[in-house]
Amino acid sequence: MLVHVVMFQFKEEKKEDNLATVKMMLEVLPAKIEALKSMEVGIDISRSARSFDLILISMFEDQAGLNEYAVHPAHLEVVSVIKEVTTLSKVVDYIS
Repeated sequence: MLVHVVMFQFKEEKKEDNLATVKMMLEVLPAKIEALKSMEVGIDISRSARSFDLILISMFEDQAGLNEYAVHPAHLEVVSVIKEVTTLSKVVDYIS
């Protein structure tokens, strides 16, 4: 399995509302994108200086599945919103 992990830092303006909206938008993607085998979305509770605000952990059978997900219209819709409400993201992809 290919694991795709993304962490996001959100803008302060409307942060709590935007976190909830993005979390909800991400959590419906497995029902819309066949290549997306599973997804976990978490909002940070530590609020430390080192922490990011939201993490996304998604699983794909292989790189082809991740590539399909990357260009899927449902995913691109969420990406559009995320770009508006975040200041920073970091990603790690690895084989499990």
